[in-house]
Amino acid sequence: MRQRLGLAVAILAAAFAARAASMTTHDWDRLKSLVGSWKGTSEGEPVAVTYALVSNGTALMETLDGHHDTHMITMYAPDGATLLATHYCAAGNQPRMRAQASADGKSLAFDFVDVSNGEGAEGEIMQRLVVTFVDADHFNQQWTSRGKDGKNRTSLFQYTRVR
Repeated sequence: MRQRLGLAVAILAAAFAARAASMTTHDWDRLKSLVGSWKGTSEGEPVAVTYALVSNGTALMETLDGHHDTHMITMYAPDGATLLATHYCAAGNQPRMRAQASADGKSLAFDFVDVSNGEGAEGEIMQRLVVTFVDADHFNQQWTSRGKDGKNRTSLFQYTRVR
């Protein structure tokens, strides 16, 4: 009986691992579909973003240029059964966020894990990034950051692929 129970647990664990791996592969493929140049708006201001596969295709680099004085980089990479994003913010910190796929498969929500160069409770730190895949030529991002006042603020970025 114990052998059967052990075998059943092993089979379930393997099935769960295979499903998690396929979810990560699908999510990673969705992110990689963004490779190229995009133009858009955020809060009525023009923004541009480019995506490039780097490190022999094991990481995706996002470069954002907008109405702020400095461009920012976000690096995406698989991490076991999940995806991680590290955002190199103009505020001087680097929050890491872990992805959760949506039930409908149309978006990825990256939630705060930790931060380097954070200013404690007083600093502005990105808390969440939601990437929504509209179609092959459009996607949106919602960035939620905790401001110096301790309150969260969300900004919407809407992009169209540059042809």
